[in-house]
Amino acid sequence: MLSSRSFRALAPHLLALALLAPGILQPPSARAQSSSSQSSSSSTATIQPEIQKPPSLIDPAGPQISLQTSETVFDVAAALNTCGYDAGLEQSAPVRQKVRDAVNAAVMASADAQNTRDQLCTYIRQHELSDSSHNLSQYVSLALYVTPPPELTNSVALTEMPPDSTQVVELLPILRKFARQIDLHYIWISVRPQYDAIVNSLHDSLSKMVVNTNAYLKMPANVNGDSRFAVVLEPLLDPGQTNARVYGADYVVVTSPTRDDKVRMDEIRHTYLHYELEPLLYSRASSMDRLLPFLKSVREAPLEYTFRSDIVSLVTECMIRAIEARTMATGVVPFKAPAVVSHTEFAAVERQRHATEQKAEAVRQAAVKRSMEQGYVLTAYFYDKLAAFEKEPQSFKETIGEIVYGMDVPSELGHVKHIEFSQQNEGDVVHHGTRQLRGLDLAEMKLLQGDVNAASTLAHQALTQHTGDTARADFLLARCAVMQRNVPDARHYFEETVRLGKDPRLLAWSHIYLGRMDDLEHSRDEALAQYQQALVTRDGQVDTKEAAEHGLKEPYGPPAGVHQQQDDSSDDTQPAQKPDAPAQPVPPAPPTASPQR
Repeated sequence: MLSSRSFRALAPHLLALALLAPGILQPPSARAQSSSSQSSSSSTATIQPEIQKPPSLIDPAGPQISLQTSETVFDVAAALNTCGYDAGLEQSAPVRQKVRDAVNAAVMASADAQNTRDQLCTYIRQHELSDSSHNLSQYVSLALYVTPPPELTNSVALTEMPPDSTQVVELLPILRKFARQIDLHYIWISVRPQYDAIVNSLHDSLSKMVVNTNAYLKMPANVNGDSRFAVVLEPLLDPGQTNARVYGADYVVVTSPTRDDKVRMDEIRHTYLHYELEPLLYSRASSMDRLLPFLKSVREAPLEYTFRSDIVSLVTECMIRAIEARTMATGVVPFKAPAVVSHTEFAAVERQRHATEQKAEAVRQAAVKRSMEQGYVLTAYFYDKLAAFEKEPQSFKETIGEIVYGMDVPSELGHVKHIEFSQQNEGDVVHHGTRQLRGLDLAEMKLLQGDVNAASTLAHQALTQHTGDTARADFLLARCAVMQRNVPDARHYFEETVRLGKDPRLLAWSHIYLGRMDDLEHSRDEALAQYQQALVTRDGQVDTKEAAEHGLKEPYGPPAGVHQQQDDSSDDTQPAQKPDAPAQPVPPAPPTASPQR
């Protein structure tokens, strides 16, 4: 417990310390992480974010469903390949190696290109993430918001770009120079016929997927006239990894073909189901509060935060997984009855047919069970309802209301409580952009806007109602207390974050700010221990490492221009704090799982 004198010594500097506190949520105009909530509980205030501008490759006047290539994505992918990106190389289409060879030859022919290549590769190495999927994802996000060559500049303001792309946006000036020096446009033109050939080979399979999906839903394609669904083919990327994005009304899938010109059509279809179903569910989002108890039932499930905090997102994903289970290829050879069946053989033939159907159903039920154990707890309910839907003439649009709102919530909650959740989750391929915020996401935004009281209220609600991650709520309350210069509460909630949290980023920054508070109290030994612990638990991000190492090097002091107040009740003058180094930038939001899907 701090003494009153310690409080007076520390409180004047808390606001300066708060300016350096890391956020978990980027402003909605820049957000492209995994999540898609578009509603809010009636008990929670909401804000309406700006609609995110479409990626540069989206043509508002073009077809609503398209299969295309992009020279911009090609340039970014070529840069990654020339700097050691080899993921999936052996499984890739031959054109990938052809491009790599052409780029390498052009680099070797120019000393200037070699120097720029070294700068490019140094930058890429310095921004490498420990998770390979997130590492590629940031460059895909960047490529989607870059103008075509030779400009290669961000197509929207920096604040409107996907947040993970802003971590690597400084690649662009180096890439522009590199592309010019090796004439990357010429290489693109030389391989364009091979790109087009792959697009043509995949056109029929993509069209078949769209037709079959809409036939199952008994709905026409393109139900949302303002929406676009684009599949971008880039053979220079790993065929085993699909990057799907939702920016406002636009759905984009970046995928790569295998050596035999195949793509992960199941993941493209998953994104297409989001494209078709989300408008139907979001239009009914305000009526889903009765399903909110399911969020409490999945708080221990290995789900991304979006699905544990937003009922619309959870319902959407469960419904899509149920459709996928109903329509999946089971691998069971369909039963084919003999052309002629005698009366005596009829019973035996029926048993064979029934046995085949049971085998196929067992495969589908196993898929449902996996989804349930991962936390998508309404998958089985929707799976059963779809069996009845398949026999009726009504479209899914006409039936969805009855399926969702006809649910016996207490009965389904009774089924859910017996589920033993697994420790692993496959995650969702789709990452969403702009959305309406709720819960702790909304609290984060309120804090970014300076509305500390609203942020604190929402965080307390999350704690008392058990609707959000406890450690994240504590971390948010700690930052609220910092902004309010409430030293005891700030320390309490940072310590609670450390005690309860599992996210390395939250843990590391809690230790860093506890260390800074110790430094302001002149408790240098305690501060050093906190900084050292931050290095042990850090999230692999550069900002975390630099902040902790700076704290070990010298004590934290308020930034220049922040002066310590005097204790009017005492003749003692508090010693001046040493000004800190230039303020660290606000660190980027840690991945939530996901989606910047």
